Amino acid sequence: MRRTPPAPLSVWRALNLDDFLLGVPHYPEHVDESDWARDAQRMAAAGFNVVRLGEFAWHLFEPREGVFDFSLFDRAIEGLGAEGINTIFCTPTATPPRWLTATYPEVLRVDENGRAARHGSRQHADTSSPVYRMHSRRITEALAEHYRDNPNVIGWQTDNELNTTISTSYSEATEREFRRYLANRYETIDALNFAWGGNFWATAYGHFDQITVPRRANPTFPSPGHVQDYHRFLAEATAAFQHDQVEILRRVNPDWFIFHNLGRLDDIDFRGQFGRDLDFMGFDIYPMLYDEMQRAGGHPATQALHLDICRAYSGNFIVPEQASGFGSQPGFSTMTPEPGEMRRMALTSVARGADGLLFFRWRPAHFGAEIYWMGIIDHDDVPRRRYQEAMQFAGDIARIKTDLLGTSVRMDVAIAGADFDNQEAYRTYPIGMPSPIEDAMRLHRFCYAKGISCGFIHPEDDLSRIKLLYIPHWVMWKPDWDEKVEAFVRNGGTLVVGAMTGTRDVNNHIPRVQAPGQGLSRLCGVRVEEFGRVAEPSADGLFALPPTEFGLHVPATRLSASSSSRRYRFTLGNREHEAAHLYELLEPDVDVEVLGRWSNRFTSGRAAITSRKAGEGHAVYLGTYLTDSLAEGLADQLFARAGIEPLILDLPPNVEVTMREAEDRRLLFVLNTDEEPVEVSSVPAGTDLLTGKEVTGSLLLGPHGCAAIRC
Repeated sequence: MRRTPPAPLSVWRALNLDDFLLGVPHYPEHVDESDWARDAQRMAAAGFNVVRLGEFAWHLFEPREGVFDFSLFDRAIEGLGAEGINTIFCTPTATPPRWLTATYPEVLRVDENGRAARHGSRQHADTSSPVYRMHSRRITEALAEHYRDNPNVIGWQTDNELNTTISTSYSEATEREFRRYLANRYETIDALNFAWGGNFWATAYGHFDQITVPRRANPTFPSPGHVQDYHRFLAEATAAFQHDQVEILRRVNPDWFIFHNLGRLDDIDFRGQFGRDLDFMGFDIYPMLYDEMQRAGGHPATQALHLDICRAYSGNFIVPEQASGFGSQPGFSTMTPEPGEMRRMALTSVARGADGLLFFRWRPAHFGAEIYWMGIIDHDDVPRRRYQEAMQFAGDIARIKTDLLGTSVRMDVAIAGADFDNQEAYRTYPIGMPSPIEDAMRLHRFCYAKGISCGFIHPEDDLSRIKLLYIPHWVMWKPDWDEKVEAFVRNGGTLVVGAMTGTRDVNNHIPRVQAPGQGLSRLCGVRVEEFGRVAEPSADGLFALPPTEFGLHVPATRLSASSSSRRYRFTLGNREHEAAHLYELLEPDVDVEVLGRWSNRFTSGRAAITSRKAGEGHAVYLGTYLTDSLAEGLADQLFARAGIEPLILDLPPNVEVTMREAEDRRLLFVLNTDEEPVEVSSVPAGTDLLTGKEVTGSLLLGPHGCAAIRC
């Protein structure tokens, strides 16, 4: 497998490998050695070419401080290699051995109440601790030097799902490192006091050593600037922790590829050093877990949303862990994929940017905190339908990978995403409003249901390949982005700016100019005169947003009985809509077209939605938050003018359609996410590479059936 240097981070970036990584995470330390040879043979027979090993085995690599033993994994890697199975090795720093936490207790995380973590779980070590970073470098160096010339080890995963269990710490080490970070960032305490608004509630400091890590409700809210900088620090500390390992691995063997597998997206700035250090990103995909833990909608649509959010950070990716069956830990369990569904979920990942995929896991554990988390092989060592589906998926990949590799996922509708500062700015001061992701979810789900190519993009990326860009109330709109976004509009693009955009600067201060700020106000031709809270459609006095989505938690807010009657409506086209969350009164310029007006209460007759022509395109301003009906109304008003059409007309319910494309080829994925067969009409002519059959307008898909059409 050949590796080339990675391209700069972008949603359009393809992987820098010449083959599709296909296999499983494997734990030979959980299995009797007499089973290893048969395991390797069955992996090869399934069509796998890689395993991932070692992420939780530090205690075996270094049973006592400074005493190393790699023999168990040496034998496992050799046996796998004899069957043509390569190894991705992991740095094992998610689970330090007991001797380390006992000898150096200062490496343990400390919670908000001052309680140190205890050994017996995972991610209990504080990655900002200099002592822990030293030991992490030491084990990484030992592993890298040991495997530097092993031809079966082709790449590395750093740690395992950094910050997924927890990202915060309140230890003395964290506090010291936080102060050092702030001193480097601000240089003088006066600059910090200005950034944090120290004259509010007498929160100014005399010197950096007085600063503590912010705590919630202590007894009330800290400065948003203080909170944001703490999370900026956590992201920088996480990147530095990983950089230690990357630096060692690159020096020892520059031919290795290096990635990380993300679970949650907390306190990691993917567009910063963390992402730039890696060849590509890995995202662990558990579609049915999203439903169980977040109840954000049906798992096919939620998986699509999650993948599209992740792709915006780094472009194409691999899936180091893709759900294969029932999953659980002691506190939860997921639904079980039905026959054919495991394969379909894997093809959804591929359709939305995966250029490698490993089914979690080869065998289920017989002990520990995931004993009912199923794998490809069952507890009794018998391969059943999950093994057969994995083999079928391997056959699918063999048929499509020549057309697949080097392509990116098409987007006609793009949503601004992948910006760490905006994610964190929202969390410092949510005031009961939806997060940018929760707002954007409504537009994404509308497009998903209609078969319209939709995803997420950072404003710094190439915008020429999209037709419409929606900014979901990014409170920190940075002037550096103005020129590129204006060029996108003048060259024929449609920009839609959501409410509250541009209402804060990088310090979480309110600017002294009207929102959405000078650049966007000039482009859109509007300024926000006033804003206010509105009752939700069908509100009964209790307002609660959808539960946490990818770590973006929004607390419920109770409305008073009188406020629950304050509903605001507006017209768009020939329909009247109820506003959600917020109204804004807009001051449009004379060359601005008013698309929607407020239609009741004191706002009646004032502009709610505007459009200004700029060059060949249009800049639209939306003075409220999205609802399902408003997402549909905007599509009716804007999509045809922007040249946006479904990939397949009249898409049946429960059918997902996505396109991957390059200059010389297009690959259309049509996936039935339901247990009932379905006929899809108006399918572009081409060859279904999964079956080898020609498609000429109509396609019949069985339960969880899949097609990949070269067209």
